[in-house]
Amino acid sequence: MASFDPRPEAGGYGMFSLRDHLVAGIGPQTDPGPPHWAVYVSVADIDATRPRSLTTGASCWSARWRYSPPGGSPWRRDPAGSVFSLWQPGDHAGAGLVNEPGAFTWNELATTDLPGTRDFYISVFAWGAEGDANNPNAAIFTIGGKPVCGAHAANPGEHPAWSIWFAVDDCDASTEKARALGASVLMPPADLDFGRGAVVADPQGRCSGSER
Repeated sequence: MASFDPRPEAGGYGMFSLRDHLVAGIGPQTDPGPPHWAVYVSVADIDATRPRSLTTGASCWSARWRYSPPGGSPWRRDPAGSVFSLWQPGDHAGAGLVNEPGAFTWNELATTDLPGTRDFYISVFAWGAEGDANNPNAAIFTIGGKPVCGAHAANPGEHPAWSIWFAVDDCDASTEKARALGASVLMPPADLDFGRGAVVADPQGRCSGSER
């Protein structure tokens, strides 16, 4: 279910909900480049984290949109060029439902500099790293010992960016439904280490994954 703010200054901004829980947002694109999902990392103090991200190697990518989500910051590029943003919870804490069918379940970063990128995010957000911290191909980031997101060395031709994964009951059926609604299937359903997954791009080109 989607609801949109009717005020002109909102620019058509809306939020998606599932079983009365907010799960995602949508708004007009204000920067050049292809349409994309925005990745926000929750922080306790945005004013303390923002300069730390810049001094650790990030660059500011955009001015804050006048109707950006409550608690959000301007987007930043990490040292390898991937875009992310910061989120300090206030009245709106972010996604109210995760890891359930129809809701967000995972972020995965494709990067051209895995060692440098891994060090950057660990330094800025005090994340841990699961397993071999010197693995040249993949990393699993943790908080309190629990996995929260991952990264891998970008494959040839793979755009360095964060991807969004949604949980589904049936990966094959969800992929076919997305295709019927105009999506392009970039990676057909396949059995992966974490389950069965697929990657699709919606009619405007935004990429997301589905995982069963």
